Amino acid sequence: MSAVLKTVWFVETRFRDNELSLEAMADHAGVSRSHLSRTFPILTGYQLSTYLRGRRLTEAAKELASGAPDILNVALDAGYGSHEAFTRAFRDQFGLTPEELRRRRSLDTLDLVEPLSMDSPEKVKLAPPAVQDRHAQRIAGLSNHFTFRTLDTIPHLWRRFGPYLPEMRVDGPPPAFGVTGSMPEGSDGFDYFAAAPLPKGRDLLPGLTEMTLPAGTYAQFRHEGHISGIRATCAAVFESGIPALGREPDTRWFSFVEYYGPDFEPSTGFGTVEIWVKLKQ
Repeated sequence: MSAVLKTVWFVETRFRDNELSLEAMADHAGVSRSHLSRTFPILTGYQLSTYLRGRRLTEAAKELASGAPDILNVALDAGYGSHEAFTRAFRDQFGLTPEELRRRRSLDTLDLVEPLSMDSPEKVKLAPPAVQDRHAQRIAGLSNHFTFRTLDTIPHLWRRFGPYLPEMRVDGPPPAFGVTGSMPEGSDGFDYFAAAPLPKGRDLLPGLTEMTLPAGTYAQFRHEGHISGIRATCAAVFESGIPALGREPDTRWFSFVEYYGPDFEPSTGFGTVEIWVKLKQ
């Protein structure tokens, strides 16, 4: 059972415990706090703290819609120490107060957070990665901030960047890089940079920004199949691929890089795709 599935089970059995912490969940899953906080959103689309809060408030909403007589008891059961703190969190989550929901007795229009499936998906079987020392590389592109609930809109950023690619050609189609920024504990998402190599001596095109992929040792994992399955590959990289190397990821600059080879065809979703993770020395 993967660390993420163990954590989902742990949350579902103990989410009413107001002492439930990231450290406790990581200990139960048998991984580090940083590993769990990085892998959980990649695989589920939720920051772990967001999922825990959403599950607590969703079950509280169901009790209130059923006419729970004492809102304070509902708040305490949901892990909140006061009526005020519960009301504030409830309004932030659903856009109305607990009293308003109890009066209307309906969950319609509420964005509830239901339990994630604990059925174990088919595991992505990763081939051993290429581990290479790479020189620093300048890339240029467009960036945006995404939450773990808006991951599916990343292709929109690539569509905006697409018209720039012909102007960045040198001897043929350039590779492309999708850089997923760091994911600090408690963050609501990450910055994502859709980019391509900046040709030597070429001025930065208007509208683009530049960054440098730092020199260092990278583990390069091959993604197999259609691009739609890339999230499962990313999860496998951090669930099993990196631990199998006995190395720690170096996430000071970014979490990981998607590498799209010159043969990758966006219209079909097939071609060379790799996940690059910078390793600590």
